[in-house]
Amino acid sequence: MNGKPFFDTNILIYAFSDDPRANKAEMLLRSGGVISVQVLNEFVNVSRYKTKRTWPEIEQALQQFQTLLDPPLPLTAAFNAKAIALARNDGFAFYDGLIVAAAMQAGCEILYTENMQHGRRVGDLLISNPFLA
Repeated sequence: MNGKPFFDTNILIYAFSDDPRANKAEMLLRSGGVISVQVLNEFVNVSRYKTKRTWPEIEQALQQFQTLLDPPLPLTAAFNAKAIALARNDGFAFYDGLIVAAAMQAGCEILYTENMQHGRRVGDLLISNPFLA
């Protein structure tokens, strides 16, 4: 286990927003951690089309992620196979399964996300919603 957390996309989105959860998200990111290319892709898509960020704003955020976080894990066929198994055997949505698979592959002990079952364990990985009281 590497002791670093894995961040789902919503943590990155909140860190670059006016949302009340922004301070907590920023604090988590400043402590370092791991993401995957999928998380970066989702961040760009949500930032551009849902929160209407400009390309320079998105590019600046991506540069900050490079500074704060480990290099993103690439999407691989192994992640795809693990995500299918997680969806089939554990009830995860496929794209959530990709996030869980990446976090497990990175050896992370905790996955910070708002979108999955808080407190659930998958092997040695704990899924945690950092915005709960």
